[in-house]
Amino acid sequence: MKFWCHLTIYCFLLFGKINTSKAQQYIPFAQHAFNGSQINPAYVGYKEMWFAQVGIRSQWTKIDGAPKSGYANIDGILDPIAKRHGAGLQIAYDKIGVQSATSMFASYALRLQMDDDDTQRLSLGISGGATQYSLNGNDLIYIDENDPYIPRGMISTWRPDIRLGIFYYHHNWYLGISVHDLLSNSDSREDFVYNQNSLEGLYRNTHGYLMIGGAFPVSEGMVFRPSILIKDDFIGPTAFDVNTMVVFDEKFWVGAAYRSRSKIFDREYDNLPPSKFSSYKSIGFLAQIHTGNNLRIGYSFEHSLNKIVGMNNGTHEISLGIPLSKSMNRFPTPKYF
Repeated sequence: MKFWCHLTIYCFLLFGKINTSKAQQYIPFAQHAFNGSQINPAYVGYKEMWFAQVGIRSQWTKIDGAPKSGYANIDGILDPIAKRHGAGLQIAYDKIGVQSATSMFASYALRLQMDDDDTQRLSLGISGGATQYSLNGNDLIYIDENDPYIPRGMISTWRPDIRLGIFYYHHNWYLGISVHDLLSNSDSREDFVYNQNSLEGLYRNTHGYLMIGGAFPVSEGMVFRPSILIKDDFIGPTAFDVNTMVVFDEKFWVGAAYRSRSKIFDREYDNLPPSKFSSYKSIGFLAQIHTGNNLRIGYSFEHSLNKIVGMNNGTHEISLGIPLSKSMNRFPTPKYF
């Protein structure tokens, strides 16, 4: 474990030196416990079969312009015998107010077998792709119609990017470290000029992710599955999700989630006015069921604990997943991560 602690600290320090941005942006999917490939490219191939899933998220329903997100993934193993090479494709869409971002990434993971029984592997992953950033000027509300800084109609631009990740799993626990949007930082973020080729103010920041969790048998047919996801851009507040779930007979998953941001580090952001509005806390309910034909159906609900609690009807997220190998009705081995 000493090695993993040193590796974790080193990677986060490295990612911190890369980042120069001033805000934290990410898609806060509540069901990341079922969707590791959106967070870490080294996760692809973990299920050791080809698997596809889609999901949609509606955050803070009832509020105009509230975030709406969605994703579609497919990943699997390129060599079914040795299972050393994983690959996948991730598509994600995120819209908040008049701005949106659509991304597509192809991922590859080298999966190194760590023991003779093949109960643990270390994966090294990389993703390459691009994100299209858009802003719909027609939906903006403004006072001066002749304001030269207000765009007319829809404007968009795109940005190529890469993601890196490390993912280690044992039969009852896992640890993953990843970094997103390494190339998307802009040198002119202070100027929000929306002309035909300048949407720098919408570019996502470089983010580091730490994911850790486990699956521990409680009794016959019952498994306790806790997990933690920490997200940080090394400039704004640190965000973290804590999930606890119970798995019954490998078919029905149910649990609770807690999400918050915390002032862990002393940063300039904490002294700026926007930090007063960035406090986000919620509790949630998570559920997943595997049907007879192995279709995975997931649902989550989040209830805000901050000042907007009375202004919205909660956050809802639905996901579907299905194996693409018809010869397999179940996973080769239980896949709790």
